[in-house]
Amino acid sequence: MGTEDVKSLPTTSITPGTPGSAPLFGGQFKPERGGGGRKSLLKSCNCFSVEALSLEEGTLPSVSCALTPPPISLARKVGAEFIGTLILIFTGTATAIVNQKTQGSETLLGLAASSGLAVMIVILSTGHISGAHLNPSITIAFAALKHFPWKHVPVYIGAQILASLCASYLLKAIFDPIMGGGVTVPLGGFAQAFALEFIISFNLMFVVTAVATDTRAVGELAGMGIGATVMLNILIAGETTGASMNPVRTLGPAIAANNYKAIWIYLTAPILGALAGAAAYSSVKLPNQDASR
Repeated sequence: MGTEDVKSLPTTSITPGTPGSAPLFGGQFKPERGGGGRKSLLKSCNCFSVEALSLEEGTLPSVSCALTPPPISLARKVGAEFIGTLILIFTGTATAIVNQKTQGSETLLGLAASSGLAVMIVILSTGHISGAHLNPSITIAFAALKHFPWKHVPVYIGAQILASLCASYLLKAIFDPIMGGGVTVPLGGFAQAFALEFIISFNLMFVVTAVATDTRAVGELAGMGIGATVMLNILIAGETTGASMNPVRTLGPAIAANNYKAIWIYLTAPILGALAGAAAYSSVKLPNQDASR
């Protein structure tokens, strides 16, 4: 009796923000007929089927499994998006308020580390549920490049805005009247602020698109990569614009503190920068190996 070769599909990495889900392991197997009419115990399992169980010369068969994760309801996704955005806005804004209250003891490096760590832990904890967009700019950019359904965009953005308002008013109740430090306002000219917000949003979305849509990227390190990008962006623009990169990072605190100075910059530049960053990565991304065959 000869041994049949068993082919298995390569494992597909699942990264935050990638729509849908992929099998953890690829390949299917069917039991080889024979063996005294015995039926494999695995035959009744929907997940497993066994093929080419050859014991010739003591060789072990190749085994793989296709596991299809259960679908996640939109309500659960939106709930995870709300909680993740709430944690992010509360953390980043609270650090800025404390920095103002303590006359700069947190320093710019501390502000950058706080927001970067918040992004990392939220992606690690909710990325597999909602994709951990946490940012209307990212949601819109994913939808524009057909990585996210447009019909879900209003629901995601609504959850992000609501989370920002909840976090901001909670902070106001805790720290009021010291709330001004949490508002992102430009300290230089408007043109400079717009350019900086556009560039750092471009940087952020370029990295997000890489780890969320390209299976060749190291998806397991997505949280660390995106968190590090946020830290870098704050070190670049934090002193000048507050390094928002996120319309709801500015909107919620602005409403709570009643400070709308140059808010149009923070509502437009991050979205335009994110669209440009996503388009830039898509243009340099390597072609799909399967499509090129």
